[in-house]
Amino acid sequence: MRGWFYILMTTLFMLVAASPGMAESAPAPGAIHLPMRLVAESATPAAGSTTTLAIVATPDKGWHGYWKNGGDAGLPTEAHWTLPKGLRAGELRYPVPGQLKIAGLMNYVYERPFTLLVDMAVPAGLAKGTPLPVTVKLDYLVCTDTICVPESQTLSTRLTVGDGAVTPATRAEFDRWRAALPKPLGGDGVIETVGKSVRIAVPLPASVAVKNAYFYPERSGIIDHAAPQVMTRSGDQLILAIPAAAVPTPGPVSGVLSIGDGQGLSFAAKPGAIAGMRGGADHGFGAIALAFLGAVAGGLLLNIMPCVFPILSLKALSLAKGGGDERHARAEALAYTAGVVLVCVGLGVVLLALRAGGQSAGWAFQLQDPRVIGLLLLLVAGIAFNLAGLFELPTPAFAGRSGAMGSFATGALAAFVATPCSGPFMAGALGAALVLPAAAALAVFAGLGIGIALPFIAIGFVPALRRRLPKPGMWMVRLRHILSVPMFLTALALAWILGQEAGVSGMTLGLAAALLASLGFWWTGLRQHGGKGRAGWPAVAALVLAVGIVVTVKPAAAVAKATADTAFTEAKLEDLRKQNRPVFAYFTADWCLSCKVNEAAAIERSSVRDAFQRNKVAVLVGDWTDGDPVLGRFIERHNRAGVPLYLYYAPGAKEPQVLPQVLTPSMLEKLGA
Repeated sequence: MRGWFYILMTTLFMLVAASPGMAESAPAPGAIHLPMRLVAESATPAAGSTTTLAIVATPDKGWHGYWKNGGDAGLPTEAHWTLPKGLRAGELRYPVPGQLKIAGLMNYVYERPFTLLVDMAVPAGLAKGTPLPVTVKLDYLVCTDTICVPESQTLSTRLTVGDGAVTPATRAEFDRWRAALPKPLGGDGVIETVGKSVRIAVPLPASVAVKNAYFYPERSGIIDHAAPQVMTRSGDQLILAIPAAAVPTPGPVSGVLSIGDGQGLSFAAKPGAIAGMRGGADHGFGAIALAFLGAVAGGLLLNIMPCVFPILSLKALSLAKGGGDERHARAEALAYTAGVVLVCVGLGVVLLALRAGGQSAGWAFQLQDPRVIGLLLLLVAGIAFNLAGLFELPTPAFAGRSGAMGSFATGALAAFVATPCSGPFMAGALGAALVLPAAAALAVFAGLGIGIALPFIAIGFVPALRRRLPKPGMWMVRLRHILSVPMFLTALALAWILGQEAGVSGMTLGLAAALLASLGFWWTGLRQHGGKGRAGWPAVAALVLAVGIVVTVKPAAAVAKATADTAFTEAKLEDLRKQNRPVFAYFTADWCLSCKVNEAAAIERSSVRDAFQRNKVAVLVGDWTDGDPVLGRFIERHNRAGVPLYLYYAPGAKEPQVLPQVLTPSMLEKLGA
């Protein structure tokens, strides 16, 4: 079907190259700009086995090849095999592609060396030494930013039926190429088209970190390839909102979800309804109003969180000190509100800009960086020590200062410190904001700020509420000390989050920085109580050093979920089987939602653990999160493309029992009995 296109492209290229304006830029006739070579994993595959061939492509500088769906412009590679009788070639398997936008057209491409893999089924019954000549003619398109050339290459290799041996160097090379392939995602997604917008829900555990999410559909006619893709999280679903193709073709779709660092997940999505807000450009006033009210309610509830309540309380009580001046109270309330709303809208602007640039950022996006967590830890610790009376500094003491500037700064501080907190209504409202038009989305972020400011607005504009505030006195000093407790708890929570993101070493650095800063605060407090000049210099110096420590913190590397005793290896499996032990081996990945459901609902149940212990069932865990090629080959040998895979080895049995992909506790409790 595509053969005519290659002929047409060749004809057009020759015409263009013949024109005077293009003669100098045209490539030399017969030049190959995407040289390829054919590599066999095993030169001596065993009869009745499956071996893998690799087509290794290396684009010339400035040129690129195409994925199986080229996007707005481009073609996949066509492979025409010449094989001995009985030898069968599977489909080409492509690594995760990249994006290249040229003149408004989005292309799914490879600008660096890439490798296509194909599985070759060797027929059974062939005698050793039987020659298996393999030839493939490859037709493909290769382009620069300004010119495209259809090329063709014929590659050959000669296999011989043998023992299936693979050299260590070749094994390592194929492991590297397999690692670049997308991992099959256990479970189907859902695709929903509403008006001119497509929403795709992908089953993915909420704990899985996703960077720069991007969906590559395997066929055109689904989405507008060049349009930005907006990602939100809803529990254990990742939802993408994308403008539909100009001429959409309905039906199921398969594709690859890129999750960052060259990693991708392949999945299929079936038509259906996705729970939650509608996406794209078809949002009516009702949906926008609902998101706005949800944001206001969520912001209002943030005031009772330990990160906001102390600041609000002291700011409210500062009005009691100022007396009953109506004009003064309203001015402070409006200034406080302006500070809160400005920070919320500012964060919204940055968030929407990041998403427009293709990043999968969400609310509190800055908290994905452990250095930001460390800076927040220093800020909250400073507020806590200030409330506890250790020292007095203008910035953390905004809550106790009157005047419009003090109120504005307090509001800004309250909004920024509130970002690690979340509460009811916020997730849905801010999730909706990320698929609304920019103006409506910023209105939702402003609604969040208005919600945070509402209590202070009420106190500032309703004299009856101010009259109910207690009169100033020494009790306010004690209250201030009491309010330092929730701020210390917030600092503790931030230290925990830092440990989750940066590991024990990162958390230790953060706590060391907080300790250093607190020593500076203490020294400054001593100088303030002694009436010495430049009392704040120790705190400033300590903070500079503390910030210097915090900015060195880096995210921790992913740690294996299995312990050394339970981590799956074939050697460990064989050792247990020689001991005549029953073995339950399961293969999982952090990004596999069905795996996590089975683990929570069945494998990790106390009744199952007790039964395994009673029946002396050994448990081995294969963690395939990073696409370990050794585990990948083992999984493939059991006729599975990915996880989950559950195997039970009964004592003395030659082959394992492959358990269903949906487990129940009773099913596992019977193993080994």
